Amino acid sequence: MKTLLAIVLIVIGGIVFFQGLNRKDSIAGEASEAGTQIANSIDGGTRTPQHVVYMIAGGALVLVGIGLAVRRGPRTIVTR
Repeated sequence: MKTLLAIVLIVIGGIVFFQGLNRKDSIAGEASEAGTQIANSIDGGTRTPQHVVYMIAGGALVLVGIGLAVRRGPRTIVTR
């Protein structure tokens, strides 16, 4: 069950990451990035474009999935 969950997290994380990457390269992504830079320069805010959030969230899901996949279960002590 743990392995299945890890694989699902890795796949979903990859999909979300690549959606962010595709949005970054699109016209909507370019407009969002330009608008964010303009808004940040006007009021000094720390906004980030939506594609950056997608890429970070996708990368985090992949890392959690990998961590779950390589994590060992609890060790049991066998006594005789």
